[in-house]
Parts: sequence; C-alpha cells; structure tokens
Amino acid sequence: MNIALFAPEEINLPLSNKDSRAKHILEILHKKEGDSFEAGIIGGNAGKAHISKIDDVAIYFDFIPENDGIPLNSLKMIVGFPRPIQLKRLFRDMAGLGICEIHLTGTELTEKSYLQSNIVEKGTAENLLIEGSVQAKSTHIPKLFLHTDVSQCLHFLHIHDEFFENCAKATLDNVAPKHSLGQFMNHIINDEHLHCVKDVSKNTKKCVYAAIGSERGWTNNERNLLKNAGFISCSIGNRILRTESAATVAAAIILEKLGFI
Repeated sequence: MNIALFAPEEINLPLSNKDSRAKHILEILHKKEGDSFEAGIIGGNAGKAHISKIDDVAIYFDFIPENDGIPLNSLKMIVGFPRPIQLKRLFRDMAGLGICEIHLTGTELTEKSYLQSNIVEKGTAENLLIEGSVQAKSTHIPKLFLHTDVSQCLHFLHIHDEFFENCAKATLDNVAPKHSLGQFMNHIINDEHLHCVKDVSKNTKKCVYAAIGSERGWTNNERNLLKNAGFISCSIGNRILRTESAATVAAAIILEKLGFI
C-alpha cells in the first residue's frame, strides 16, 4: 500500500484497528505514535497523516495535505466486457496507469453470462480501482461507465463528452488495420486540429480514446459503428492478446507518446 486513501468523510476520524488500512500501517509499515504515513482523500489532496495516538481500538491521526495528488491522464478507454477474472486485473491496471475514464461495454460477441457479473453492482469494481490507484500512489480514481452495447456507448459519448468529436480515436483490430498504434500516435501528436486538454499539472495533453474489443474481437457491424464515429483501426502486432493485456499494452503506447510515461 503506497498511500492510504480515505473518503472525505473519513479523513478526520479515527481509523479502526480492524480496518485493512490500519492493519497494513501497524503490521507491515510498523508505524508507531509520532510516526507519519502517506495518505490522501479520494478525488482530492495527497499528504501526510501524523499519528497522535494508537490504542486497542483505533489509530488517531491528523491529515496534512501537501498537494493535489497525481492527476489522471487524458486517455479514455472503451473496453468490450471480458470474463470477470480478466476484468478484475483490468480495473487495477487501468487505475494504476491513470486512465481518466473506462467505458465498459457489451459487444455482439461478448459471452452473455459475463454481463451478469455482479463485480460492478456490489462495489467490487470501485474497490479494485482504488487498489490500482493506491499502488500508483494516486488519490484520483478513474470514472467507470457501463454500456449495454457499442452503439449505446458511442451515443452516450456523443451526448455527454463535448470534446468527443475532436479527440483522437483508435480502435485495436487485427482485421485490416490501417496503422500500427505507434504510427497512429506519431501522426496525431502533432495534429493541431485535435482537441487539447489540460491536466492538473498544467501540461497540455491531447485527449485520446482507445477502443478494445472483447475476447472474440469486433464484428463488422461494430467496426462500421466505430469507423463512423471517427475511430481509426490500429494494430499492436500480429499476436492476439487477452482483452486486459491488449488494453494495458495500448494504454502504455499511447501514454508514452503523450508524454505521461
């Protein structure tokens, strides 16, 4: 645990010794009264928590904010719903990389039983995103959106993202890709017609969408929907990767080209 994250309403309350964060602080970090540990508010400041008292019930501490926390990156991912065990890894990795939005969507080739997973409804997804952010020592958590299919997802983005039309958009596809993802990024990073956004650190970065299909890829119908929405078909090699592996590799390539890595 590289940072202990707290909800805003928790930050000034004692931390129960039964809480997993307290166990880590006491049993792994071996913190004592007078020590400090890295802490932050989910979606807010990062800083230090100074321990004033430890008893049999709780850890008592004072939080001192130091900065706004590591900002999320300007990459947004559309991901075809994978099998639940892959989804768990994907949430952690996407949060660790600082993806700002994850749009999880059903696809025409998605195994329908995957959509019945309660990983999102029971709060597991949020916990996994928090785990990934904790690993990255970040206070900011990616936003998660759920869509029934690709058409509904794209319709949502057209309505709710005012910059969607002018963002760079790539979809991974091994069927007749126009470019490698690296070539695509080399082309767009100097394109002044693409919308630029500013992150918290005041670095100007281009907004990029990347779409990753589910295990069996996109159908021709979905390819047409993505193409009509401005997505360019790209490849990351001739090997067929698992959804979460493809998402991680694609994110790393894009973030490196944008200067985040």
